Amino acid sequence: MNYDAAVRYLLTLGRELAAPTQAAAAKFDLENITVLAERLGRPDRAYPSAHIAGTNGKGSTSAFLESILRHAGFRTGLYTSPHLERINERMRFDGREIEDESFARIFTRLLELVEELLGRHRLRAHPTYFECVTAMAFECFARERVEFGVVEVGLGGRLDATNILSPVLTVITRIDFDHENFLGHSLREIASEKAGILKPEAPVIVAAQRPQAREVILARAAQVGCPVIETSQAFETKEQPLPNGFFRALVKEISSGDAFEIAPGLPGRFQLQNALNALAAARELSRRGFRISAGAISEGIATTVWPGRLEKLQSNPDIYLDGAHNPGAAREVAQFVAQNFAGRKIWLIYGALRDKAVDEVAGQLFPHAAEVIFTEPRTSRAISAPRLAEIASHHASSFTVISSAEQALDQALAEAAPGDAIFITGSLYLVGQLRHHWKQREQVAAH
Repeated sequence: MNYDAAVRYLLTLGRELAAPTQAAAAKFDLENITVLAERLGRPDRAYPSAHIAGTNGKGSTSAFLESILRHAGFRTGLYTSPHLERINERMRFDGREIEDESFARIFTRLLELVEELLGRHRLRAHPTYFECVTAMAFECFARERVEFGVVEVGLGGRLDATNILSPVLTVITRIDFDHENFLGHSLREIASEKAGILKPEAPVIVAAQRPQAREVILARAAQVGCPVIETSQAFETKEQPLPNGFFRALVKEISSGDAFEIAPGLPGRFQLQNALNALAAARELSRRGFRISAGAISEGIATTVWPGRLEKLQSNPDIYLDGAHNPGAAREVAQFVAQNFAGRKIWLIYGALRDKAVDEVAGQLFPHAAEVIFTEPRTSRAISAPRLAEIASHHASSFTVISSAEQALDQALAEAAPGDAIFITGSLYLVGQLRHHWKQREQVAAH
């Protein structure tokens, strides 16, 4: 099967997030992925790994940690989700996306095994999109002989397909409200799902949490029997703001007295916490025999690239992409705008999916915008632009409804002055779609 056919086939499979209710989401379990992994020879056990869960910051934390390990000389594998433009983004080796030919080859082999297992009634149903891609990533990492795998949880943790891992350490980033229909409607319930990735004797790095979430994580760690490193207690940090929304910090590890200077290559104050998560993970790995120098930590954090998270596409007018789709992430973007764009006209292109806390997100973001353009990403899970305006326009001082996301960006660019700033946010689907459209516009302009 060639690459295009493989991607088309994957898109026909059931998507976990299609389940709209807690009851419908009960199909989540680890049975299919375990059967698949066993048939593949447990590729997930062919390399040491770190497993990273959380509501916000887990992708950036994964990217920081992978970059640190790569700069320390390890051959790395990085598995993240979702992708912005191409599914290949989900699997990276030494910072490079999997090639189309390798993707097709691995998928063809996986599909043969799935059909065999279905024929022998070893699988209850065809594995979902995410189960297949996760199995592919684990198999690819083994075939590529990675020396360390960094794996981001897809949704929740306890019943996520990635949770067949036996990691050397886990990380739980900041927990907030998101995917409540799947994970529960209280912070305690959500934290319990995330803490489902904890494993006996594998240390867990815990980012600063609200009290309810922290209590659940610590109780689970005690129950499982794993050491806990809380970043808020393990380090002292002195922050310094830099131009254009970047930060650096002098970080002192309290247990050793060792000092590190970190300057994340990603803008936003919140990225300091994500970098600190990765630093804590790197230090714990060092204590467990992995050779990671202070230089690898600083250089890895400084050179991390993570598209779609306060990513600047151009200047005059500035265009920023951020997939903020829950209240916590929206607060971070709002803080970035308030601290760096005072006195400038802000255009907000906003689209969202049906299961998101639109009113809360809008309440965080819209007061900073002079003009809001309601639009919709190209997915069946999107809220229509007119409906989005009905729900959230009361937060906007001025708004327009343009259903086509591409037309929304074209209009904002046509009307924005050079000193204005355009923020595209509310959904990673929207961010990926308009990132692709912007690139196409640039290619046309270049010719």
